[in-house]
Amino acid sequence: MTSIEAKDDLRAELRLIEQWEQEQKDLFFWEKLGRLPFAILDRFTPKFVQDKIGTALDELGSYIQNGGRYLISRRDDAAALDQVAQLPLSRMDEMADSIIQSSTKTAAVQGATTGIGGIFTLAIDIPLLLGISLKALQEIALTYGYDPTDKSERIFIVKCLQFASADIVGKKAILDDLAAFHSGEKSGQVMSQLQGWREVMLSYRDNFGWKKLFQMIPIAGMLFGAYLNRSTLQDVSETGKMMYRKRRILEKLKSIEQS
Repeated sequence: MTSIEAKDDLRAELRLIEQWEQEQKDLFFWEKLGRLPFAILDRFTPKFVQDKIGTALDELGSYIQNGGRYLISRRDDAAALDQVAQLPLSRMDEMADSIIQSSTKTAAVQGATTGIGGIFTLAIDIPLLLGISLKALQEIALTYGYDPTDKSERIFIVKCLQFASADIVGKKAILDDLAAFHSGEKSGQVMSQLQGWREVMLSYRDNFGWKKLFQMIPIAGMLFGAYLNRSTLQDVSETGKMMYRKRRILEKLKSIEQS
């Protein structure tokens, strides 16, 4: 395959991602009900459960700042990541798809487990699901040759997490933020926007709340929890794959054009 053919293929893949981004901006009516389950949750959930949610949110703030307990162990050195970055895009996609498949299965099992107790175990399910989501996104970052231990990548990952659950207005704003990464402007405006990380995570929690509505039913929540956690993780990991694919494609195109 010549460089021109490779360049054309990469541009075709880039157009597919841009089409996916446009499709993600469609707003579903049900998303407007996002805060309903949590309005109920805040009213009836005992304080110790709410405190546990707050503690989990604090830990996620620590993840943004220094990695916290949600940061995965990176076994690859810089040279290894550079080698990954040179792999064919199709190979990267295969690895990402394997991560997505494994993560969605884990999320489904967890959702079934925490769905047993209805509204009370739902409160516990939220930080656990966030943890699985963060792990999956970090592993996807590695498959495309990016270092999730870097603070700018942690911010990119949180932006992917937001995008997966945002409404139409939020998706547009987040795509604009992620464009700063695509253009290489990683360290300024986007980082400063995440200083209010707690509001970011509370927004994430509320926006996917409607999906959890039926998980609030004890016992029956097992079935709903398994299905909804699986679909939520699918959305999150698909977003991560698409966003990291886009960055890698743009960098490959830039390399071809400069050669």
